[in-house]
Amino acid sequence: MNRILISTAMLFVATGALAATPAGPASADPAIVKAGNYAVETTHTRTQFTISHLGFSDWYGDFTGTSGSLSIDPKNIAATRLDITIPVSSVSTTNTKLDEELKSAAWLGAGQFPAIRFVSTKVVRTSTKGATINGNLTFHGITRPVTLAATFNGAGITPLNKAYTVGFNATTAIKRSDYGVTAYVPLIGDDVTIRISAAFEEKAS
Repeated sequence: MNRILISTAMLFVATGALAATPAGPASADPAIVKAGNYAVETTHTRTQFTISHLGFSDWYGDFTGTSGSLSIDPKNIAATRLDITIPVSSVSTTNTKLDEELKSAAWLGAGQFPAIRFVSTKVVRTSTKGATINGNLTFHGITRPVTLAATFNGAGITPLNKAYTVGFNATTAIKRSDYGVTAYVPLIGDDVTIRISAAFEEKAS
């Protein structure tokens, strides 16, 4: 009985210690961000889109395999440069049949337009952890200006590969018909909400 009580007590202590441990190595203090050049950490970067399905529900999908670069100096945010490329063929909705349809010429046309690209043109700090990123989005062969609302997540050394990493979330909204993707509008929503969660690893100097 004593052994059981001691084991139980140790379990509670361990659980409490884990609960008190910060969730991850990243610091949420933007002051520690290192100026320099970064590359997208592809494995842990995701782009999610949301679109209305007949007005009854929202449908979600993802793109993976993102690549790109970030040049940033916390003391001169206006000089930030961001260039992101997303492979269209990586689209995933958890429905294989729908994924193939979305890759087809009737929708995203992955064969003719294999990449979605965003290139920043202007960055403005809006708060301690926030910024607006104006830029040009090239999608389905059409380039139009969009604005991302970006939020700093954290920065620090990743324990797995010891790379200095910074992370951000960003959101924007587009009308897919502006980019020539008009299938089933308005039955399937024209307004698309886009959310990006991106990690960037410092490049070796």
